Amino acid sequence: PERIAPLFYAISMSQKILLIVDQMGPAFGETVLMLDSLGEKDGMVILRNFIDKDQIMPFIKGTVVDGYEFLDDDKNALRERLLALSEKIKTSYDSPTGTMPVDHFFNVRGIGTVVLGSVAEGTLKKHDELMVLPGEKTAQVRSIQKHDEDFDVAGAGERTGIALKGVDVEDLDRGTILTNDKSIKKVSELSAMARIVKYWPSPLKEGMVLHLGHWMQFVPARVQEVLPEADWHRAELKLKLDKMLVFRPGAKAVLTYPEGGKLRVVGTIDLP
Repeated sequence: PERIAPLFYAISMSQKILLIVDQMGPAFGETVLMLDSLGEKDGMVILRNFIDKDQIMPFIKGTVVDGYEFLDDDKNALRERLLALSEKIKTSYDSPTGTMPVDHFFNVRGIGTVVLGSVAEGTLKKHDELMVLPGEKTAQVRSIQKHDEDFDVAGAGERTGIALKGVDVEDLDRGTILTNDKSIKKVSELSAMARIVKYWPSPLKEGMVLHLGHWMQFVPARVQEVLPEADWHRAELKLKLDKMLVFRPGAKAVLTYPEGGKLRVVGTIDLP
């Protein structure tokens, strides 16, 4: 896409990847790097326009896409494969805590604030009290819907609509995190180890404005200091964020540089 954020959002929300390759170019390369940075190992590839596997192998070797299954371009066979996959997915509802990033939110007359998203971790239940991060508010789960049907619980990977009590749409944004997991952190400054993709042309410099992608968050971050290792493709970065980043300790975020022209995926950064 013209903007890098929609590519990040689409891959970040995915459980299994279906990669359609209909031309070789910067967009294909950037998609492969984003898939690799997000660690999306479970995927399928369909080739079109007479592109064959030998043509793309040099560009995917050593990335997660190298392990994807290659399928014929047959819509009926693909439909059957996806239906079979959906039947195999088993969602656990055993976790005492849950976390859901918000990607849409709106007010419904007679119901109040409704949010949409995919549960990232654990389980959310009706009547749960959730922190609304990065702010200080809390909200109660009034009701849960999946595919327009009411449920008492939603588990990891499920696309979910939740009606909330105690929070207004003005308190929300794309990327807002709903959670009752007390281990979740929120920071406005970060000092962490970054791994730069091998295709990146030069070392990162102080003053650059990168974007950190994690869950449905896409946060601008200014580089305050770069402490390179022997190989500048590994460096400890000190970053000042435009707004708080919410994450589980030990997670990783994707680094992007929207002003990077044909290459905007910078690499990944470990979250402390």
